[in-house]
Formats: sequence, structure tokens, C-alpha cells
Amino acid sequence: MSRNKKPSQNSSSSTSRRINILKNLVFCSLAIIAVRLFFIQIIEHDAWVARADKEHTLLETITAKRGEIYMMDSNEPVAVVLNQTTYQIIIDPAMTEKEKIKAALEAYAKDYISIDLDEIYNHEGLRYAIVAKNVPRSAAEKIANEEISAVWFSKNNQRVYPEGELASGLLGFVNADGLGQYGVEGSLNALLAGEDGLLKTTADVNKVALSIGKDNIKIPAKDGENVVLSIDRGLERGVEEITSKHINNTAATHAAALVMNPNTGEVIAMASLPNYDPGNYGHVEDASAYINQVTEVPYEPASTCKSFAFSAAINEGVMNADTTYFNQGYEIIDDNKIMNAEQRSSLYGTINMKTALYWSLNTGSIYALKLLGGNPSEINATGREKLYDYYYNKFRLGQATGIELIEAEGFIWDPHADIYGLNAAYANMTFGQNLSLTMIQTATAYSAVVNGGYWRTPTVVKGLLADGEIAPMKSTENKIEDKILSDETSATMRDMFINNRNYKARAGIDRAGYDVGGKSGTAQVIKNGAYDDTMSETVGTYIGFVAPSGGMPEYVIMVKMLGDGQYLDGGIASNLFDDISNYLIDYLKIKPGV
Repeated sequence: MSRNKKPSQNSSSSTSRRINILKNLVFCSLAIIAVRLFFIQIIEHDAWVARADKEHTLLETITAKRGEIYMMDSNEPVAVVLNQTTYQIIIDPAMTEKEKIKAALEAYAKDYISIDLDEIYNHEGLRYAIVAKNVPRSAAEKIANEEISAVWFSKNNQRVYPEGELASGLLGFVNADGLGQYGVEGSLNALLAGEDGLLKTTADVNKVALSIGKDNIKIPAKDGENVVLSIDRGLERGVEEITSKHINNTAATHAAALVMNPNTGEVIAMASLPNYDPGNYGHVEDASAYINQVTEVPYEPASTCKSFAFSAAINEGVMNADTTYFNQGYEIIDDNKIMNAEQRSSLYGTINMKTALYWSLNTGSIYALKLLGGNPSEINATGREKLYDYYYNKFRLGQATGIELIEAEGFIWDPHADIYGLNAAYANMTFGQNLSLTMIQTATAYSAVVNGGYWRTPTVVKGLLADGEIAPMKSTENKIEDKILSDETSATMRDMFINNRNYKARAGIDRAGYDVGGKSGTAQVIKNGAYDDTMSETVGTYIGFVAPSGGMPEYVIMVKMLGDGQYLDGGIASNLFDDISNYLIDYLKIKPGV
């Protein structure tokens, strides 16, 4: 028979202690929570509000539309650079089946895959990856129809060049990051790109934008400007085709050609060959293809610079076309023997400056420098200073012209440079060596020589297109027009240039009803720190103008031909000039003079 046992006093006491401990723990927890709530709601209030806003705020960039580029065609702007909507394909590797996305990309967007898929899936924890770029809409839709999980499409704009390689050295391209590179795309990138906008709005947990929220912000994108070039599309194509033929039929590997209106400064054709495809800019054999030889490559244009030395002396009143000097075929200056390229005996003795320019005699341009210094027997500081004033300050040689393109500056010796042989350097500068100029500098200066003496800022931009109208932009509004030569000097030089063409006058070259004048240049190149006197490699240049008989020049044309290790003289370049000038007369329907 069992008995009921009375609970012991020790057991009751133990239970009471456990209850008290539990109460204390609850009170402590509540106290900790209360303190934490105090800190969150009072002390750290602002920080937590900001964190909440961040979690529920959607920030989205509104991409600006890049401006398009136009050329002129029959006085109407025609687009030569356009935008095309394309897509980026983005995946979450943790949720997207590798084989499915790989098969879809291979089937519909093989040429647009931007990354190795195997490498993506080797990165543990990666949740975001762009797997294809610039995918056309049709291909993107096919991939979307596959309904692969965690695949997104991001819309963007791709640059399209419907004219292919035409004027690629002038236009440049837009890289994968949307930045303009080289040419107009590079120099006017900020104008063309516009400014991206911003959307800030309240979003739900799935990052879907809501229409509520007092702090919503929408800054609209400012689209880029549409730029109209002064380039004539048909003329540009013709000039490039002619220039390409001359490369193929000579030892030249590269050539450049420029056509500009000397009375306005407008460039209507600018070729830099060989070309490349701006829409597929990565496929070039040599990165030098990106460089615009007209504006970015300083070189020695050789005897074309006699145009400037002669103009300076005539303008100063110390020389005219009939001024005579004694030609012995060479000059000794600073212990350097400077020879004429033309050494025929009939030219030895006393000749006039018109003859010296006709035969491109270095002794003639050196004599002009001596006359600038007031002493026909020597080159002095005064002569150097005056030549520098004309070259650098008036003709603005060796410095950027202000054209709306990337430009190199070049180099002109200071008249007081602390070097041995400064007089010899200046003697060489009179016939275009021992200095470096760009084609655009040379053509702009030459335009001033023949257009009545006005140096005008060259331009390749006609204006900005908006609502079907072309409006000027700042660069064209702020052009310089500086009278640097007298009318008489310019007229004298035009006559001398026309005289230079006499030996070239033949059927189909100099035509009745037109005045064509010009000057050639054959430049030695520097090898191992010195000029190559063997003339095994040279650069050929020709610059001239086209005008109705008895009228003012309407166009200036400059060409340059070069090839590694090849002899290319001014005569070879003049053949290219001839073909372009004849094409120009016919294409632009220049009316002959009486």
C-alpha cells in the first residue's frame, strides 16, 4: 500500500528561482529592445529613413539620343550617320540554364556574343552578366520567344554608317562605350552625345516604379544635336574614287585630298585613304587608318611653301615677279650647301622671280628671305623675324586653324632660337622643309594667297539641323576673317601660279575658259636623324586653284601622296590634282569665263 508524499521545500524553492531567472531574462530582452528602438527611432532616425528610401527608390538613367550627321547633296542635307535601336542581353547565371542560353545565342545572335559563357558560369555567386551587345531587334525577339528564365533585354542605340567607308577618316566612329572616336564623332562628341536624363521614383519590392511619392524626380534627357557638314556627298565620293585609283596606279600606299572654297573657308571634300568601315571599326590592319591625314598629320609640304615666302616679300614691297637675282644653282648658308633640284644650265645666271617659281628654285625663295631682311647678300635677324611674322602670325602656319576637327599643330622655328644653323633652317623653311604643317593649315594659307589676301577660319560644319532648317553653330559664327595680303600681292601670285601650269598645259588638263594655277612640292624625308639626300623616299604634294578665266578662284585643291620607301614627287601628285580639278569643274558645273 502506497502513501502520498508531501512535496519537499527544496523542490518548491528551485522552481521559484527558475521563474525569477526567466522573468529577468524577459525584462532584459525587453529593455534591450526598448533601448534599440530608442536608438533607431530617435538617435539613428535619419540614417534608417535614408536606408528605407534607398530600398524603395528606383534610380534610372534616361539615355539621350545621339545626334545624326549629314552631308550636303544638291543643297539638301542627307544623313550619312544614323542611329539604330539594338539590345543588350543580360542574364542571371544563377537562374539561367547555361545550355539553353548558349543554344539561343548561337542560333540567333552569334555575331553579337560579347563574353565567354563558360567563364561566366565558373564565377560562383555571379548574378548579373551582359552576354551580347548590339543585338538587332529581330534576333532579340527570337531569343525572348525561347522564354528562358532570368534573361533581360536592355535597349540602346547603335551607330549606323549607311555610306560604308565613305569619308571614314573625316567621320570617325563610336566605340562600344558610346564615345565618339576620331573625326567628327570624336571632335564633336559632346555636341552629338547630348546629356542623359534621370528618373527617380518610389518603387515596390520588385523595383517596379510607382506613381506615388512626393520626392519623385524626372530630368528629361537632352538629345544630341544633328550636325550638317559642308561636305558634298557626291563630290566626296568622286574625289575618293579618283584618289584610290592613283594609289593603285602608283607606288603610293597612302594619299589625302582636300577641296575647299577659298572665299568662305568651307571644306567640301576631305579624303584620307585608305579608308575603313566605321560600323566595323575593329577590323583594320593598321590603326593609322583612323587618323585623318588632312588635319592630324604634320609634315613638310616642301616647295608649296614658296607660295608663302614669295607672297611675304611681294607684300612687303621688296620684290615683284620681275625682280632678278643671280642663280648659280646653290647657296652656302651656315656651312650647308643648299641645292636646286633643277640644275639645267639655261637657268644659271640672272633670272627673275617668276622664272624661279616656275622652276621651283630653292635659291629663289632664299633670295626672297634675304630681301625681307633688307640685305640681298645674306640672311639676317630682320629677315627671319619678318618671315616668322608672315608664316606664324599672318598665315597661322604651325598652329591649329580652328576647324571643327581634331588638329595637330606642327612646328615653326622661332626667329631667335638658340641653335646652330638657324639661318640655314630659315632658308629651308622658305621651300617647306625644316618645319611641319598640316594640309589644312597649308590649304587655308594658300587660300589667303589667291582669294584677295583674306585668311579665313576653315570649317567642315555647315550648321545644326533642327525642324528641317540648318542653323549656324558657334564655331561657324565666330570665324576669323583677317586681311593679311594686299589685293595686288594676291593678283601677282595668281598670275605666277597660272604661269606655273604652262608646262602642264595639254588636252583635258587645262581647258579653255578656266584658269588653273598651282604649286608642286617634293619633300625629302628624315632618316636616322638627317634628310635622305638619295631621295629614295619622298612625299609628293600639289596645291592649286580653279577659276573661270579672268575670275577669282572658286576652289582650292590640295593633294598629298606618300609610300614607305617610295619616290613620289610633286609631278605625280599634280596628276592627281589634274584629275580632281577636271572632275570638280564638271561635277559642280563651274561656268567658264569669257
